[in-house]
Amino acid sequence: MIVYFDFLCPYAWRGLELSNLLGDRPELRHFSLVQGNHPENPDRKNPTWKLAEQSLTEGPGHQTASLAAFLAAKAAARQGDEAGRTYALHLMRLRHAEKRELGEAEVRLEAARRAGLDLARFEADLADEAGLRAELARDLDAAAQLGVFGTPTFVLDSGDAAYLRFSELPGSEEDARRLWSTYEAVLTSGARIETIKRPR
Repeated sequence: MIVYFDFLCPYAWRGLELSNLLGDRPELRHFSLVQGNHPENPDRKNPTWKLAEQSLTEGPGHQTASLAAFLAAKAAARQGDEAGRTYALHLMRLRHAEKRELGEAEVRLEAARRAGLDLARFEADLADEAGLRAELARDLDAAAQLGVFGTPTFVLDSGDAAYLRFSELPGSEEDARRLWSTYEAVLTSGARIETIKRPR
């Protein structure tokens, strides 16, 4: 299974927590809400404005923070898939549960500490900015080709893919399994349901 996510998105955080609660180990890929919703990208499948090509110091705060978080996650993943997932989850918790700022280098480093990463290697990998940007660009290109528009978007082993947005984290593993089972049933049914949305 693959999950596309964005550190800026609280729904993506819940999606990663759901996977963790279920004991799943999905492949993490990045989708940028900043890039996907940029006014220069009316066609998400063929973006002309690309986050991986932007400055880490110039531009709106959410844009530079998002890019810095993605690059840090790519550096963490060089220590293995499990290290990458653990890092992403800790950075999400810092952002969404503790309300810390992704744009602060200390927050990204704290996530590395909590994930148990080799900090010297993490810092060395962060220095390979060109390589990390190339890895991020591949994720963003794959997301564009798939037509991802929101996070989290799960891609099942069957190839079925859909955005999943839910308002609260499940309170137990049983609740998590019920939620996931419902999602899978809708996604893989022959009904081809595309949207279920509650009125507000």
